[in-house]
Amino acid sequence: MTVNEISNCRISNQKIVGSAFKTAKELVGWMGAMQAQDFSMAKLAIGIRVLNSTEEKIESAFNNAEILRTHVLRPTWHFIPAEDIYWMLDLTARRIKSSMTSRLKQLELTPELITKSNSIIETVFSKTKFLTREELATEFNNANINVADNRLSHLLFQAELEGIVCSGPIKAKKQTYALLYDRVPNKKIITRDEALAELAKRYFTSHCPATLKDFIWWSGLSAIEAGQALELIKPTLISETINSEKYWMTSSFSECKNNTSVHFLPAFDEFLISYRDRSASLSLTDNKKAVSDNGIFRPVIVLNGQVIGLWKRTLKKDKIMIETGFFQKQDKGTKVLVEISALFLNHFYGKTLDLIY
Repeated sequence: MTVNEISNCRISNQKIVGSAFKTAKELVGWMGAMQAQDFSMAKLAIGIRVLNSTEEKIESAFNNAEILRTHVLRPTWHFIPAEDIYWMLDLTARRIKSSMTSRLKQLELTPELITKSNSIIETVFSKTKFLTREELATEFNNANINVADNRLSHLLFQAELEGIVCSGPIKAKKQTYALLYDRVPNKKIITRDEALAELAKRYFTSHCPATLKDFIWWSGLSAIEAGQALELIKPTLISETINSEKYWMTSSFSECKNNTSVHFLPAFDEFLISYRDRSASLSLTDNKKAVSDNGIFRPVIVLNGQVIGLWKRTLKKDKIMIETGFFQKQDKGTKVLVEISALFLNHFYGKTLDLIY
């Protein structure tokens, strides 16, 4: 297998091409989890992998709690299937909380204060089903809890990790929080080994070819835990060593051909961010153009598995403006493919498209 075949196989297994999924819930379940701190871009990340999708359909799945947006795996926002939230929290929350100890100490958020905060949250939600961050901040201020300097985010973060709150529906164009039990009343619990195996199975099925180092990065598990997870599913996988790295794939894996279509991938898309080593798709020369020094993953344009440029989106009332910036001059054939790919954005947002080269 060549390096370019790795990237094209990832496009296929991540369902950027060839998807048969019809709902956001099905797609996110296949992926396991999808990074989602940029909510708007994360909706698009699902949309490009779901048949006949629109922003409205993806947001409807979110509002109806078919998928949730919360902190699991690496300590950042992810979309996950609602039915998986309890076992994913059981598997990853303890490690995330441990990694935050020093930051909580800096913010003077003691265990006693966090317990008080959680109590306030549960009391408030017994009266009101969905609350925005601003509304919750008001409740904390009324209880003389300081929420300045990012304390509010960390208090809500802790409540998520404790399984108290999760994402609620959009209210007046703002995100809300809700009690987790209200959103997902049926609690699915599995053993730790079952959880490790399930997470590894979903990752190596949907993201392969991938290395153990990639899985450690994506999952947030320790090297020991990730190794255990891989061992549990190893009978279902095959491997190939490429440039001294062992890549794992499902046993049903087949060679991937070049994909000549162009794809507009959103910021923080799984195609790049879910791997420790991204060199199969993004050259070292262009890496800093696509990924900033502080870890911001920009929206990218991909051709034949390779990142060839960046794009910028401007949404207006009835129009979407797309500006492209290629790393190198592109021929007319590529520009035609770009125009064809951009039509999806026209459909997804339901707005007139203005494409600027």
